[in-house]
Amino acid sequence: MLFTFIVCGLHAQKDSVLTIKSILMEQLKTTHNVEDWFVPASLAVQDLTADQANWKDKSDNHSIAQLTTHLIFWNKQLIDKFKGIKPAAFNGNNKETFTAVDKTTWPATVKRLDSVLTEWESAVMAADDKKLLAWYSRIAHIGTHNAYHTGQILYIRKMKGWWDDKNGVK
Repeated sequence: MLFTFIVCGLHAQKDSVLTIKSILMEQLKTTHNVEDWFVPASLAVQDLTADQANWKDKSDNHSIAQLTTHLIFWNKQLIDKFKGIKPAAFNGNNKETFTAVDKTTWPATVKRLDSVLTEWESAVMAADDKKLLAWYSRIAHIGTHNAYHTGQILYIRKMKGWWDDKNGVK
């Protein structure tokens, strides 16, 4: 019995060799649309109205819409650089990456977030090891950045009563 367990365990390890690509893909997917230890961005922004997305408290905290546009901006900047495309001009003022939306632009903003996160996954899957070795730290940081701001989005939703734990992982 123990022998069977060891053989099966060794076989499973052999079939799931960790690579930079597999690690980055797991991080990108779990911060995009795969539920795992935390709620991914796609679930965090779904089923919100533009009014809800734009809600802000009286402090300098950002709204869900602002956090979402900020995520889109930085993911797009870095994916363009990763792909060798000149990114959109940026004057260095990070505050300008947090923008409001309206009833017309909010649905498109949600789709754009999904699109840019999907673009990252496709680009990493298509990249060779040399490219990933040169970029792994920046890609890992963008995943961490996405998770951080997704947590802020969930905090706002829970604080306002706009989150039902049935929406995703707890």
